[in-house]
Amino acid sequence: MQHAVGSPLPPPHQPGHGPAAGWSSAAHHPGPQHQGPAPVPPPPPGYPGAVSGPRPPVAPPPAAPHPVPPVAPPHQAPPAAPLPETTGHVTLPPGGPVAVPSAPAAPEAGVTTLAVLLIGPAGAGKTSVAKYWADHRRVPTAHISLDDVREWVRSGFADPRSGWNDHSEAQYRLARRTCGFAARNFLANGISCILDDAVFPDRPVVGLGGWKRHVGPGLLPVVLLPGLDVVLERNAERTGNRRLGDEEVARIHGRMAGWYGSGLPIIDNSQLDVPATARLLDEVLARSIASPPSW
Repeated sequence: MQHAVGSPLPPPHQPGHGPAAGWSSAAHHPGPQHQGPAPVPPPPPGYPGAVSGPRPPVAPPPAAPHPVPPVAPPHQAPPAAPLPETTGHVTLPPGGPVAVPSAPAAPEAGVTTLAVLLIGPAGAGKTSVAKYWADHRRVPTAHISLDDVREWVRSGFADPRSGWNDHSEAQYRLARRTCGFAARNFLANGISCILDDAVFPDRPVVGLGGWKRHVGPGLLPVVLLPGLDVVLERNAERTGNRRLGDEEVARIHGRMAGWYGSGLPIIDNSQLDVPATARLLDEVLARSIASPPSW
């Protein structure tokens, strides 16, 4: 017989027969069953330890304990102060303004933690020299290129070939501030930095003043200024938005000439390759450590 709901019923009990095979007696007596231990019969008479006479009364099973009222949670302590920023299990020191490096007895720029700003026009070789210098130092050193950071902006990028306007000015300032934050964090963790940017001497507030605010007074600026013919030749080898028109390159190079007489160290790398320029940069930085330029 098919039942609409539940499992099939057990076969009916036949008079004079026990429970059907395969079916437990619990199936015929639904409901709660006694879960306590089965009563133990008294030992037979004559058994060692048996007690003659009437059986002592059996104590009833202990009553169930009364439910314990819930305990109120303890008073919550105020939240702890936030932990310092960490990466994995390594605590990172916060980046602060970079102080002026102390002059050792024998200054050696190759093993000192430094913050360097390499200044120059488009085509001066700033990026190539900065990468080579960072690659060949004996201490950890990072290269932070302003153009690389500026090109993080993809949609809405202010292309320098389209002219100078408020939009491109804002993106340049934002890139400089981002580079400054990165440099301070690297330096706070013992990693030197070299940044490269085309800073103009006739805009001190935006140029060197901005870099000093973003990085700190310990930043060491060095100007890389080859001749105009060399700059034009190197610019012609560029591609993409980093290649400027010849007139624009000549105008920028003319403005950069204002660094002569400023007190900043200047390297003319017109006749120098990248390794020779990097070695000369180390010599210039050693002198700047011994006697920091005022800027």
